[in-house]
Amino acid sequence: MNHIVTVQQAVTAFAPDIEPTGAELDVIEREMPAILADVDLLDAQITAMDRPANELDTRRIRRARHRALVARRELTNQGADKSMPGGAA
Repeated sequence: MNHIVTVQQAVTAFAPDIEPTGAELDVIEREMPAILADVDLLDAQITAMDRPANELDTRRIRRARHRALVARRELTNQGADKSMPGGAA
């Protein structure tokens, strides 16, 4: 006869690994402007899908895409500044 045992201990044994670390939270906070810009771009694109294309939707998507690109560029430039000690290029 085989006994059925619970795996609760194995699941809860890794519980500390589920939560993000302080370093991971810092990275998320640093990337938040780019994340929010991407969300705005998705919102503009989803809104435009619900109706026929018009000039206003086109401009809204173009502006949101530009804001997302600017946020990504600034995030990339921040990473480059931190990776090179002493400001060397």
